[in-house]
Amino acid sequence: MKSFKSYTDRSCRYFERPGAVNTRQVLEMVSQRAALQDISRIVIPTYSGKSALAAAKMIDPAKLVAVTTVYGFKKPNEQLMTEATRRRLLAMGIQVVTAAHAFGGVGRSVRRKLETYQVDEIIAYTLRIFGQGTKVAVEAALMATDAGCVRVDENIISTGGSSSGLDTALVLQPANTHSFLDVKIREVLCKPANF
Repeated sequence: MKSFKSYTDRSCRYFERPGAVNTRQVLEMVSQRAALQDISRIVIPTYSGKSALAAAKMIDPAKLVAVTTVYGFKKPNEQLMTEATRRRLLAMGIQVVTAAHAFGGVGRSVRRKLETYQVDEIIAYTLRIFGQGTKVAVEAALMATDAGCVRVDENIISTGGSSSGLDTALVLQPANTHSFLDVKIREVLCKPANF
């Protein structure tokens, strides 16, 4: 009788602390993992474009999807990513998504006005038990899916961070925001151990 292995050993990197200090190591892990399996896209959340530009130095820009937030996120009518940076990313072949946070749209408005949490922010807090970067990676994948930049029937790598830069990377099968519970986190490539 032939036996078979019912598991796969994969490496996961745990960082001592969260934050931008880990960006290069995250991108190294992403680059290595994307080479092992056919990963259709790599999602990079980025307010200013800096993380996406760093990713483009290590990963084929045609595979990258940069996800930034809406106009007015910090100040009314202002975008955190400059138009020059957006044009630069697009010229490199990087898709750029500008969208409302999947876990912080209308629900955040209700919390601010009525001082009560809605389900989207409860989901965000639940994902944060794995670290802020995990929440961001899942959220950015939803936003990229809603924009049509990633498919729901293919595995992608989605990254996240804690305030700036990258400190988390996940292999996942994405879903649209309205089908959030269909997201499948397949692997954790790296994340902070202390957060």
